[in-house]
Amino acid sequence: MNDIVAVPLRTVGEFFGFSAHVAKAAFRRPFQWSEFVDQSWFVARVSILPTLLVAIPFTVLVSYTINILLHAIGAADLSGAGTAFGAVTQVGPIVTVLIVAGAGATAICADLASRTIREEIDAMRVLGIDPDQRLVVPRVLASTLVALLLNGLVCTIGIAGGFGFSVALQSVNPGSFVNGITLLTGLAELLISELKAGLFGLIAGLVACFLGLNVRGGAKSVGDAVNQTVVFAFMALFVVNVVVTAVGLELTKR
Repeated sequence: MNDIVAVPLRTVGEFFGFSAHVAKAAFRRPFQWSEFVDQSWFVARVSILPTLLVAIPFTVLVSYTINILLHAIGAADLSGAGTAFGAVTQVGPIVTVLIVAGAGATAICADLASRTIREEIDAMRVLGIDPDQRLVVPRVLASTLVALLLNGLVCTIGIAGGFGFSVALQSVNPGSFVNGITLLTGLAELLISELKAGLFGLIAGLVACFLGLNVRGGAKSVGDAVNQTVVFAFMALFVVNVVVTAVGLELTKR
């Protein structure tokens, strides 16, 4: 029974220790700019198509549901306000969670886990190279940057898709839709949305790197680490989403 409690607590403690070491390594010079650019492109490449495939139907569904409710209460002119608020505060960050954890983080974990079981990480340590500075920091920062960009993309797709769907299929007045966009959604909501996306990318990157560098065994352990990355990242990111959303709503009360 003690092991059931002690092992997870020890793992959590090791993760926070790993995160602190990565934060310290991020300020150490020289910064690996080439690796950062390569990893940013890598994460973006594996994430962009899933983002489009998830964002478009997700945002259309949210817009459709909101418009049905607004039509029922005779407030169809507020369709733009509801769509923009939903896309910026919830749809954008949630889709970012799904893609960053499900595509980007798993790719990072698989790459590092493969290097670990091939003993490349041990060889770097023997040569006096810090894997955290050389490999982890660029990947974590790349995951954070791509998450910020993906969130902006999803928010744009959400508002544009909601406009097209509402005007074309639900007979919403185009002018009313556009005028309502900024009614509930302003700079504060956008900044909170980007903050959530940045935290999602940061945490997903840290989880992926931690599990990838601590993999043990053969090829099967790489798959296990990738599966754990998805589960743990989702758990952590949805908790962060709830906390930041609650705090953001309190700070942006009008």
